[in-house]
Amino acid sequence: MDTTAHPARIDGYAAALLDIARAEGEPEEFTDEFYRAVRALDANVELRDTLIDPRIPVGRKQGIVSELLGPRADTVTVAAVNFVVAAGQGKHLEAISSRLVELAAEQEGSVVAEVRSAVTLDSNQIRRLEDALSAASGKRVQAKVMTDPSILGGVVAKIGDTVFDGSVKSRFDEIREQWG
Repeated sequence: MDTTAHPARIDGYAAALLDIARAEGEPEEFTDEFYRAVRALDANVELRDTLIDPRIPVGRKQGIVSELLGPRADTVTVAAVNFVVAAGQGKHLEAISSRLVELAAEQEGSVVAEVRSAVTLDSNQIRRLEDALSAASGKRVQAKVMTDPSILGGVVAKIGDTVFDGSVKSRFDEIREQWG
Protein backbone atom coordinates (compact mmCIF):
# COMPACT_ATOMS: atom_id res chain seq x y z
CA MET A 1 0.00 0.00 0.00
CA ASP A 2 1.24 3.48 -0.83
CA THR A 3 2.33 5.30 2.29
CA THR A 4 3.94 8.25 0.54
CA ALA A 5 1.21 10.67 1.61
CA HIS A 6 2.35 13.74 3.42
CA PRO A 7 2.80 12.76 7.09
CA ALA A 8 0.68 15.73 8.17
CA ARG A 9 -2.21 14.39 6.08
CA ILE A 10 -1.91 10.93 7.66
CA ASP A 11 -1.69 12.54 11.12
CA GLY A 12 -4.71 14.72 10.36
CA TYR A 13 -6.94 11.80 9.39
CA ALA A 14 -5.71 9.72 12.33
CA ALA A 15 -6.32 12.57 14.78
CA ALA A 16 -9.80 13.17 13.36
CA LEU A 17 -10.66 9.48 13.71
CA LEU A 18 -9.37 9.49 17.29
CA ASP A 19 -11.61 12.48 18.02
CA ILE A 20 -14.56 10.53 16.61
CA ALA A 21 -13.65 7.56 18.79
CA ARG A 22 -13.57 9.74 21.89
CA ALA A 23 -16.90 11.32 20.98
CA GLU A 24 -18.39 7.84 20.70
CA GLY A 25 -17.01 6.99 24.14
CA GLU A 26 -15.04 3.85 23.29
CA PRO A 27 -11.70 4.95 21.81
CA GLU A 28 -9.80 1.72 22.53
CA GLU A 29 -12.50 -0.50 21.06
CA PHE A 30 -12.84 1.74 18.01
CA THR A 31 -9.10 1.97 17.32
CA ASP A 32 -8.71 -1.82 17.68
CA GLU A 33 -11.64 -2.56 15.39
CA PHE A 34 -10.65 0.07 12.81
CA TYR A 35 -7.10 -1.32 12.77
CA ARG A 36 -8.31 -4.92 12.31
CA ALA A 37 -10.85 -3.92 9.65
CA VAL A 38 -8.28 -2.02 7.61
CA ARG A 39 -5.79 -4.89 7.87
CA ALA A 40 -8.47 -7.31 6.66
CA LEU A 41 -9.34 -5.07 3.70
CA ASP A 42 -5.67 -4.52 2.89
CA ALA A 43 -4.93 -8.26 2.88
CA ASN A 44 -7.00 -8.72 -0.29
CA VAL A 45 -5.09 -7.20 -3.23
CA GLU A 46 -8.13 -7.05 -5.54
CA LEU A 47 -10.20 -5.34 -2.88
CA ARG A 48 -7.43 -2.89 -2.06
CA ASP A 49 -7.03 -2.07 -5.76
CA THR A 50 -10.80 -1.55 -6.08
CA LEU A 51 -10.87 0.88 -3.13
CA ILE A 52 -8.11 3.03 -4.65
CA ASP A 53 -9.22 2.87 -8.29
CA PRO A 54 -10.27 6.42 -9.32
CA ARG A 55 -12.50 5.03 -12.09
CA ILE A 56 -14.81 3.32 -9.58
CA PRO A 57 -17.47 5.63 -8.14
CA VAL A 58 -17.12 6.46 -4.44
CA GLY A 59 -20.63 5.19 -3.74
CA ARG A 60 -19.72 1.76 -5.14
CA LYS A 61 -16.56 1.64 -3.02
CA GLN A 62 -18.56 2.56 0.08
CA GLY A 63 -21.11 -0.12 -0.77
CA ILE A 64 -18.35 -2.72 -0.94
CA VAL A 65 -16.93 -1.61 2.41
CA SER A 66 -20.37 -1.63 4.02
CA GLU A 67 -21.20 -5.05 2.58
CA LEU A 68 -17.92 -6.59 3.77
CA LEU A 69 -17.55 -4.89 7.15
CA GLY A 70 -21.19 -4.22 8.07
CA PRO A 71 -21.98 -7.65 9.50
CA ARG A 72 -18.67 -7.80 11.39
CA ALA A 73 -17.91 -4.27 12.56
CA ASP A 74 -19.56 -1.48 14.50
CA THR A 75 -21.40 1.11 12.40
CA VAL A 76 -18.93 3.80 13.52
CA THR A 77 -16.02 1.73 12.21
CA VAL A 78 -17.74 1.13 8.87
CA ALA A 79 -18.57 4.85 8.61
CA ALA A 80 -14.97 5.80 9.43
CA VAL A 81 -13.52 3.50 6.75
CA ASN A 82 -16.07 4.84 4.27
CA PHE A 83 -15.15 8.41 5.24
CA VAL A 84 -11.47 7.80 4.45
CA VAL A 85 -12.34 6.05 1.18
CA ALA A 86 -14.75 8.84 0.14
CA ALA A 87 -12.06 11.43 0.86
CA GLY A 88 -9.87 9.72 -1.73
CA GLN A 89 -7.46 8.40 0.88
CA GLY A 90 -8.11 4.69 0.41
CA LYS A 91 -4.51 4.12 -0.63
CA HIS A 92 -3.45 5.47 2.76
CA LEU A 93 -5.89 3.46 4.90
CA GLU A 94 -3.15 1.25 6.34
CA ALA A 95 -0.91 4.21 7.21
CA ILE A 96 -3.85 6.06 8.75
CA SER A 97 -4.87 3.04 10.85
CA SER A 98 -1.30 2.54 12.07
CA ARG A 99 -0.98 6.20 12.99
CA LEU A 100 -4.39 6.12 14.70
CA VAL A 101 -3.33 3.34 17.07
CA GLU A 102 0.03 5.06 17.64
CA LEU A 103 -1.67 8.34 18.59
CA ALA A 104 -4.07 6.56 20.93
CA ALA A 105 -1.20 4.69 22.57
CA GLU A 106 0.96 7.82 22.88
CA GLN A 107 -1.85 9.61 24.69
CA GLU A 108 -1.96 6.72 27.15
CA GLY A 109 1.83 6.71 27.61
CA SER A 110 2.47 3.48 25.75
CA VAL A 111 3.69 2.16 22.40
CA VAL A 112 2.00 -0.14 19.88
CA ALA A 113 3.23 -3.61 19.06
CA GLU A 114 1.90 -4.95 15.78
CA VAL A 115 1.64 -8.67 16.46
CA ARG A 116 1.02 -11.54 14.07
CA SER A 117 -0.03 -14.81 15.68
CA ALA A 118 -0.61 -18.17 14.04
CA VAL A 119 -3.78 -18.60 16.11
CA THR A 120 -6.37 -16.32 17.65
CA LEU A 121 -5.26 -15.14 21.10
CA ASP A 122 -7.67 -14.64 23.98
CA SER A 123 -7.55 -11.55 26.20
CA ASN A 124 -5.45 -13.31 28.87
CA GLN A 125 -2.86 -14.40 26.29
CA ILE A 126 -2.75 -10.87 24.85
CA ARG A 127 -2.24 -9.39 28.33
CA ARG A 128 0.64 -11.83 29.02
CA LEU A 129 2.14 -11.02 25.62
CA GLU A 130 1.90 -7.28 26.37
CA ASP A 131 3.61 -7.87 29.72
CA ALA A 132 6.44 -9.82 28.06
CA LEU A 133 6.89 -7.20 25.33
CA SER A 134 6.86 -4.43 27.94
CA ALA A 135 9.63 -6.21 29.85
CA ALA A 136 11.65 -6.76 26.66
CA SER A 137 11.24 -3.23 25.33
CA GLY A 138 11.25 -1.27 28.60
CA LYS A 139 8.04 0.49 27.50
CA ARG A 140 4.37 0.00 28.25
CA VAL A 141 3.02 -1.93 25.25
CA GLN A 142 -0.42 -2.22 23.64
CA ALA A 143 -0.59 -5.21 21.32
CA LYS A 144 -2.62 -5.07 18.11
CA VAL A 145 -2.94 -8.73 17.19
CA MET A 146 -3.73 -10.14 13.76
CA THR A 147 -4.06 -13.84 13.00
CA ASP A 148 -1.59 -15.00 10.35
CA PRO A 149 -1.49 -18.79 9.80
CA SER A 150 1.51 -18.42 7.45
CA ILE A 151 3.85 -18.10 10.44
CA LEU A 152 2.84 -21.68 11.37
CA GLY A 153 3.08 -21.15 15.13
CA GLY A 154 4.24 -18.62 17.72
CA VAL A 155 4.13 -14.86 17.25
CA VAL A 156 5.98 -12.05 15.49
CA ALA A 157 5.82 -8.65 17.19
CA LYS A 158 7.02 -5.34 15.80
CA ILE A 159 7.50 -2.25 17.98
CA GLY A 160 8.73 0.61 15.83
CA ASP A 161 11.76 -0.77 13.97
CA THR A 162 12.35 -3.63 16.43
CA VAL A 163 11.06 -7.08 15.53
CA PHE A 164 10.64 -9.91 18.04
CA ASP A 165 10.27 -13.07 15.95
CA GLY A 166 9.18 -16.13 17.89
CA SER A 167 7.49 -17.83 14.95
CA VAL A 168 7.87 -21.46 14.00
CA LYS A 169 8.49 -20.37 10.41
CA SER A 170 11.56 -18.34 11.41
CA ARG A 171 12.86 -21.31 13.44
CA PHE A 172 12.49 -23.56 10.37
CA ASP A 173 14.28 -20.94 8.25
CA GLU A 174 17.14 -20.81 10.77
CA ILE A 175 17.48 -24.60 10.75
CA ARG A 176 17.37 -24.65 6.95
CA GLU A 177 20.20 -22.07 6.83
CA GLN A 178 22.33 -24.01 9.32
CA TRP A 179 21.94 -27.25 7.40
CA GLY A 180 22.57 -25.50 4.08
